[in-house]
Amino acid sequence: MTEILHPFPEPPAAGTAIEVAPGILWLRLPLPMALDHVNVFALEDGDGWTLIDTGLHSRRMVALWERLLAGPLRGRPVRRVVVTHHHPDHIGMAGWFLARGAELLITRTAWLYGRMLTLDVEERPSPAALAFWRRAGMDEAELARRAGERPFNFADCVHPLPPGFTRLEEGQSLRIGGRDWEVRIGHGHAPAHATLWSEGIVLGGDQLLPGISANIGVWPTEPEADPLAEWLESCTRLSAFAREDQLVLPGHKLPFTGLPFRLRQMIENHISALDRLTEFLAAPRRATDCFPVLFRRGIPPDQTGLALAESVAHLNHLLRRGELSRSLGPDGAWLWQRR
Repeated sequence: MTEILHPFPEPPAAGTAIEVAPGILWLRLPLPMALDHVNVFALEDGDGWTLIDTGLHSRRMVALWERLLAGPLRGRPVRRVVVTHHHPDHIGMAGWFLARGAELLITRTAWLYGRMLTLDVEERPSPAALAFWRRAGMDEAELARRAGERPFNFADCVHPLPPGFTRLEEGQSLRIGGRDWEVRIGHGHAPAHATLWSEGIVLGGDQLLPGISANIGVWPTEPEADPLAEWLESCTRLSAFAREDQLVLPGHKLPFTGLPFRLRQMIENHISALDRLTEFLAAPRRATDCFPVLFRRGIPPDQTGLALAESVAHLNHLLRRGELSRSLGPDGAWLWQRR
């Protein structure tokens, strides 16, 4: 098989669920952004449920979860919450469930990021963020606008996370919903992203998505990072466990089969992007100049931050490999050029 297939071609409607395997329900929650949904999976587990990810926290989401708990989840309690990674659309409601008595299962790094970011509220962008954007080539007008506005804060859409969690680790075995699952950790999209593998089923989070690419980004918190190297290594390592017939339950889009092909495709997509970028950098360029070459489409204003982060990730990767040099231009932006 050399293709991706979708055995469930239509997602569940709001407030409903689809059983994708015995005892596993697929729920879809809305997001207020271009990627307008996140998938959540509920595993029937004894007299209650174990959730895989949770959606953003908001009054609207609390009301939707109350509806789901009373409806498809049949009034039975959520006993455990597995969070695949720390991004808000996955961890946002975890603290709400913990306050109702659930146990949190998450990698230590993901918990530390989530806990830290919910406590780090900024009224204006930090000097580190402004310096990062300037060095990436953001223009003065956009820099000035951002400098005067309250930035996105994690706590805006993530319920407070209390101390205390159960750590997920590479190779760990879990018993959930009558199935044995093995934890495999990926990196690149988010540090220490947990995926769960059982016989014939994989809970992939954002590490294993069909049809769209997970954002591989560099952020002001670690401006010299090389997450693309971690992503490529993770895709290669996880390929050893992938089979054509596995049903992958992803964090976004539709469940799919054809994981070996998809992992090869994800690797090849980034290698192709690196080749295009290397050719483009015969002359010095800023990270923002690289958008058309990397993405081959226009970038809407609300996606500029993600595009900038991904551009820097590809540039950092080539710099680490010794294929680029960089120097500061007169406007304070890095100028990148092929060696």
